[in-house]
Amino acid sequence: MRDTNTYMDSVHRDGRIWNIGMMLLLILFPVSVAFLFGAAPDWGALALGLLATAPMYWAVGIIETFTFVPMLGAGGSYLSFVTGNISNLKLPCALNALEQNEVSASSEEGEIVSTIAIAVSSIVTTVIILIGVICIVPLTPILEAPVLEPAFAQMLPALFGGLGVAFVSKNWKIAVAPVVLMLILFIFVPALNAGTVGIMVPVSVLFTIAVSRILYQKGVL
Repeated sequence: MRDTNTYMDSVHRDGRIWNIGMMLLLILFPVSVAFLFGAAPDWGALALGLLATAPMYWAVGIIETFTFVPMLGAGGSYLSFVTGNISNLKLPCALNALEQNEVSASSEEGEIVSTIAIAVSSIVTTVIILIGVICIVPLTPILEAPVLEPAFAQMLPALFGGLGVAFVSKNWKIAVAPVVLMLILFIFVPALNAGTVGIMVPVSVLFTIAVSRILYQKGVL
């Protein structure tokens, strides 16, 4: 008889509970505000707005699920989807932890390593935000100094650059095609900007898989 008290069973059970609970909390906040202040939205305008935007988010959500879960593992995926900021923070932390421990996210060890890395990342982020909220007033003159502006503009590129060098150096044949594709798209398509990263990451992943498959069939890999 199948043991239902295994680690993965508990991961899926708790993950579903927390994700559904967070979804309900996110929905209940605007509902509560509307009820308490008697400020119900214009339902017709809301429906039209959702009709225009919701399909894009549904598509991104579905693509991200198939893209991120194999890289983060089950526990890491549940935790990432609750805490958010996956592509900018959780994914790099998890991939770096898996790389350092030389394990795959699909293995039992990888599941635990990825989940711990994302959990620690979430805790550190929360602590830093708390410290930032407390110190924002006295530090504002320093943070707004013109001399520091270029440094803040390069924080994310520096983070992904450091991670990118490690992964590109190991699989440069696979990395060439997606890097060239993203450079071409972001240089010659003005509509693409920082706000479209969430969409372009899954696109890049699918493109990379397709190119890798072709290179493998041709014996390049």
